[in-house]
Amino acid sequence: MKKVAILGSTGSIGTSTLNVIEANPDVFSITLLAAQSNIDSIFEQSKKFSPNYLYLNDDSSSSQLRSKIDSINLNTTVVDEEDYLKILASDEVDIVVAGIVGVAGLKSIHKAVSAGKRVLLANKEAYVVAGELLNELAESNNSTIFPIDSEHSAIHQCLSGKTDTSGGVRKITLTGSGGPFLNRNLKEFEHITPEEAVNHPVWKMGKKISVDSATMMNKGLEIIEAKWLFGINRKK
Repeated sequence: MKKVAILGSTGSIGTSTLNVIEANPDVFSITLLAAQSNIDSIFEQSKKFSPNYLYLNDDSSSSQLRSKIDSINLNTTVVDEEDYLKILASDEVDIVVAGIVGVAGLKSIHKAVSAGKRVLLANKEAYVVAGELLNELAESNNSTIFPIDSEHSAIHQCLSGKTDTSGGVRKITLTGSGGPFLNRNLKEFEHITPEEAVNHPVWKMGKKISVDSATMMNKGLEIIEAKWLFGINRKK
């Protein structure tokens, strides 16, 4: 039985991970669910999956969640940041699913990698700002990092898990839908509203990643991530 911590459990990666775990109850158990401040969603998840621990990054939300958990006598503990990080590094966790958006997820990823955990990475920003450091930590602590966002997961599978691409890969192609403005006339771009920018034609995502997708900034981040994940020259 593999013990799993899901960071960003209320987001798209987190909920997809929970679906996989629900379908494989004899393979995985949930040690920890963590999110930013979505009290209602993580409360419902805790009732359904009975994790050992819950963590919310927002103190006020964490206090409210603790009251809700206590009200139904659920055998789940709401922890503070110090205990949250200790749990990630403990023997209570085998696999860490890193689905927290942005550099906010870097501290927890750093902790998990330093403790030699298997990290399933959906947080590209962590590798953009600290890819070299994370690779060094993974090597020195016998940690494994697997990309699970769609593009890099596909590349990883094509390479059969190899991280040294110097000997056989001529070029890597990162795919993209083009976002909501693919066919928009350039003259109309100055009139684009924030509401339009977050309305992705394919995926329902958070605001930041939706805007990054609409501006294609997301692809720039993915190029940097691919460089560190697969050891490939960015010009390829």
